[in-house]
Amino acid sequence: MEITKNVMNGKKNTSTRRQPSRWLPGFAILAATLLAIASCSKTDMQPVLPEVTLPDTLPSLAVIDDSMASFMERFDIPGASIAVVKDGKLVYAKGYGYADQSAGELVDTSSLFRIASLSKFVTAVGIMTLIEDGLLTMDDTVFGSGGVLGNDFFSGTYPAFVEDITVRHLLHHENGGWGNSSADPAFAQPTLDVNQLISWAIANRPLTVQPGTAHDYSNLGFQILGRIIEKVSGDDYVDYIQTHVLAPAGITNMQIGGTKLAEKKPGEVTYYGQSGQNPYGYANGVISRLESCGGWIASAIDLMRLMVHADGFTTVPDILDPATINLMSTPSANSNYACGVRISSIYGNWFHGGSLSGTRTWMVRTYHGYSWAILLNSRSTASNFTSHLDARLVWPAVNNASTPWPTNDLF
Repeated sequence: MEITKNVMNGKKNTSTRRQPSRWLPGFAILAATLLAIASCSKTDMQPVLPEVTLPDTLPSLAVIDDSMASFMERFDIPGASIAVVKDGKLVYAKGYGYADQSAGELVDTSSLFRIASLSKFVTAVGIMTLIEDGLLTMDDTVFGSGGVLGNDFFSGTYPAFVEDITVRHLLHHENGGWGNSSADPAFAQPTLDVNQLISWAIANRPLTVQPGTAHDYSNLGFQILGRIIEKVSGDDYVDYIQTHVLAPAGITNMQIGGTKLAEKKPGEVTYYGQSGQNPYGYANGVISRLESCGGWIASAIDLMRLMVHADGFTTVPDILDPATINLMSTPSANSNYACGVRISSIYGNWFHGGSLSGTRTWMVRTYHGYSWAILLNSRSTASNFTSHLDARLVWPAVNNASTPWPTNDLF
């Protein structure tokens, strides 16, 4: 299939920590398509975008663009967005292909995608702000007398191991169960809201091992972390994240996505299933119920805005102290999982992926100052899809000392 490369931009929202933004480069023919979008409610926020003056030339890095075109054609990906940071500066951002094929709408750098499990990084940063403020510790128990959530989700005698779960166990996916290895409960009981789902899981899904002894990737665990944020802060999860995590990073247009096509947000791409998968086939409300574990939608640039404010490098002021970032990025002894990110055994690079029907995402932070996000509006079932997504799109440019990265900051 033919891949169209596009660059369009939304303007960076300034904050007290960042310098005033500059417009990203883009095609002049697309300028007319950028519309002012009115602000909505707290959970449906969109910025009011002013008029854009686009430059006459479009920076291009063939080592990325050619690889992306080949990748999208090989794996039948309609649309993609990428953003790359080097030493705290946004040095590359581009949209590729179609946000909506039937409408002929192109992806641009402000396009919003379901980020799926990259939402866990967002939630982990939120938990770290509470730890840094002295309101929570990694070793606080979660359920039962003395637990952060007390008996809010269960009454009576708890099933085995439940009262042993700590905040650390949830962050490291070591709850003792409720994971991907056995019918992920995050997608069960679609008529229940998230609070009811947690209560149902405690009562009906017994834990199988002592928490803290084994890794079992758990979406429900991060849904519980969202409830911890609400309990400790006294705020709604989304409100807390937007106020204490996103706003300090200059982000205003991230929000929780909808489940059905009719719930598509302004600026959000359309998702395309492969191998019989239906991106809009989830039961009503399931995507929004994932919120703290997988419900956010975002642009690739906004993910990089968050990363540069939580990456531990000194190039941009972080919203967390160095000791807190070190805690967040220290993996469990049982796996390579830290808190919302995985840590590579070589060089300690951070990485994480996200996946839903019609969605695949990837984010990396390297030890030597690079970070990037790749967002797709489809996912392939091919066995080599993830390895290509990880290794063949940005790493060749990062590993080539001759790559002509722009020197100006596009944030």
